[in-house]
Order: sequence, then structure tokens, then C-alpha cells
Amino acid sequence: MAHSRRTDADDFLPAPGPVRAGRAGTVEEAMAAIADGAKVYFSPICSVPVALLEAMADGADRWRRITFVTDYLIEAVAPFRHAGAPFHLISLQPTPAVEPMRAAGALQTISASYGQFLRYLVPGGTAAVDVALVQVSPPGPDGRFSLAGGGVTAELVRRVPLVIAEVNPAVPYTFGATECLRSDFDLLVEVSHPLVELAVPPGDEVARAIGAHAASQVPDGATLEFGIGAIPESVLAALAARSDLGLHGGMISDAVVDLAASGALTGRRKTLDPGLHVGAGVIGTRKVFDWVDRNPDVYVVGSSYSHGIGVLGRQERFCAINSAIEIGCDGSVNAEVAGTRVVSGPGGQPDFAIGADIAPGGISLITLRSTAAGGKVSRIVDRLPETSPTTLSRHLVDRVVTEFGVAELRGRTPDERRDALRAIAHPDHQASL
Repeated sequence: MAHSRRTDADDFLPAPGPVRAGRAGTVEEAMAAIADGAKVYFSPICSVPVALLEAMADGADRWRRITFVTDYLIEAVAPFRHAGAPFHLISLQPTPAVEPMRAAGALQTISASYGQFLRYLVPGGTAAVDVALVQVSPPGPDGRFSLAGGGVTAELVRRVPLVIAEVNPAVPYTFGATECLRSDFDLLVEVSHPLVELAVPPGDEVARAIGAHAASQVPDGATLEFGIGAIPESVLAALAARSDLGLHGGMISDAVVDLAASGALTGRRKTLDPGLHVGAGVIGTRKVFDWVDRNPDVYVVGSSYSHGIGVLGRQERFCAINSAIEIGCDGSVNAEVAGTRVVSGPGGQPDFAIGADIAPGGISLITLRSTAAGGKVSRIVDRLPETSPTTLSRHLVDRVVTEFGVAELRGRTPDERRDALRAIAHPDHQASL
């Protein structure tokens, strides 16, 4: 049954796509429907359609070339066993999981923020896809299915020429842009496998110290966005004593379940969607999958709403909490590459930093450990190396948090920025800044 509560997000629900066959089929029929030379999108993170990708890997010799397109991956997928022969990959948010494709020379990347992804993947885009492989829940009493992921996936399936869905009982039913009719799919294949999970280990002493400093900057009634990792989730853990916090971001995770259980996360003071926990996807373990299942307080939305600058700018007290790998003394942030190792792409961080900058009472927190390599390397550096990408330009950086405190950079001169960052660097490295 569809969600009955009227909300601001309803104005941004994806437009209906073409009426499709909605036919039940087999994995073999799904494989036969994918043409040689196709660009094939598959839903990422915890929404990966594992059975369909395993079948493509097992039948790799039926194609001369297939180019997959996706974003953040937790782990390598089965087709990567055949990197370059025949499978290639375009990643919009590369992670260590794509290393087999990089090593084989079968990887290309597109530098983009999450809010830009959709425009590149739809017909006419620079990486327009021909096929979308997704996962959905079994249908409810009204015949509707629910996608395993919202965000770009929820909008893309309405516009791609061919849409093939796994129907998996492990997928929770969520309300919002994820709700689909049978006629939104060309082929539906019944499968049964666990969802890919992202288990974030508990934060250590340093992560907890960063979390406490960051939480001190978050007022009651703030609407939160947070990134992936132990530090952002340590911030959420430190907010359990706050009141009337809200959620509007890229992900709904295990930490959100705990924050809601503490009574701190109510959404009552949100400017948009009061009382609802809004996110582009569900990312975590079975704990959060079960919590969101038919939860009337959860609304999963498309990327134009979760990451839309105009939407974020209307959300009073919007607070973006994200991580970095290193930061220059001018405030420039690298959140993508550690040395020569690619950790991520820009993702949603630029979208949320801009949103927090223009939102009334908005706050953007960049969190990072002060050192790497066992304390030998400072993560606060004189300037970003030429080989490091600039994920956030210095003018978008508001507050930086390490285990040694908070540096407020917004509206400060270059000398003031350097002094503030030096004060939260590790004492062993302050003299070098």
C-alpha cells in the first residue's frame, strides 16, 4: 500500500515512464535481452542485483563487449572476473572495489557530484545507458513493488530503454520514489539472496573524540546529512542527547536507527517534510533494512530531491557532516584520493556543502583524523598536492573538525584560516604548517 501522508517530496516524485510489459521471466531470458555492445547500469551499494550480475559473469562469452555504469560499490561484483573481456566499467564514484577493472585497463571514470549523475546517464547524456538492472521487493497488496535503492536509480528506471528487475524477498518496502508499478519494468525475475551489507565498525577513541567535537556544533532542531564511515556515524552517536533533529541526505543507515531510538531524531522541526526521515537510499545491515520496511516515517526519494541545491537551500538549520582525506591550509578539501589510492569520487559532498552554505542557519562540517600512517603524516597540509583532486573548493568549507577541536573557516582571511587549522592539527606537525 502506498504512503498516505502528503509531503513536500511528493512534488519531486519521478515522472512516469513508458508503459512496459511487466512480464515475469527467467534469468536466461534476462541475459538474452541484453544486446552486445550495451551500456548496462546496475544499482550500487546495498542495492546491487547480485543474481543478474552473477549470471552475466557466468555467460560472459555471449557478448563481445558490455560497458557497465554505476557509482559507489562496497565490494567487487562478479563481472569483474572478466575485466576487459568482455566487461568494461564507467564509474561515477570509484572505490577500492573497482581495482580489478583499473588493473585490467577496463575502467573509465566521470568526475561528478551525485546531483549531476542522472544527467549523464539518461538518453542523450554522455554515458547514456541502454539497460538498467535493479532489485525490487515482492509486490504489496496493491501490486506495487519497491526498489532497493532510491536516488539516481529511482529516476533512471523511468527513462532507460530496457529495465530488468530482480524480485527479492530480502528487499525492504520503502515509501516514496522507490514505489513502482509492474508496468515500470520490462522483465521481472524472481531470485533470493541476501542484500549486500555495509557494516561500519564502531569508532575508535579518535573517531569518538571527533564525533564529540562535531556534535558540539549541531544545534537542536538541525536537519542532518552525513556520509559513509566511522567518523560521520560517531557524530550521530554523539547526538543522542539532542532534541528534534531531522534527516535529509544521501543515506539512511544503522546509525539512524539508533538515533531515532534515542528520541533525538523526530524531524518535528524540519522546514520540509516535517516528521519524515528522508534519504536517497538505505545503506547498512539487516538492522536498518528491517527498520525501514513499511516504516511510515521513512521516505526514500530521487536524487533531484535528496541532493537538489534548491531543496537543500530551503531546509533551515541544514547540517552537512562529511569526511576528508586531507585539507590544505587554505581550506581546500580532498576526499577522494589517499596517496595514489582512489578511495571515492566527489559523491554528494559538493551538493551538500553548497546546500548548507545557502540554507538559513546552515552548517557544513568536514571531519578528519589529524594524521595518517601511524601519526607520521599530517592530514592538514600546507597545500593540497598537485596529484590530489579538490573535492571542495576553499570558499565552500565552513568548519573543519579533528580530534583536537574545530576550526571555523567561513568568512576568514587566508592567515586566519591557516592559524585555525594549525590549532587543530596534531601537535607533532603544527610547526610544519
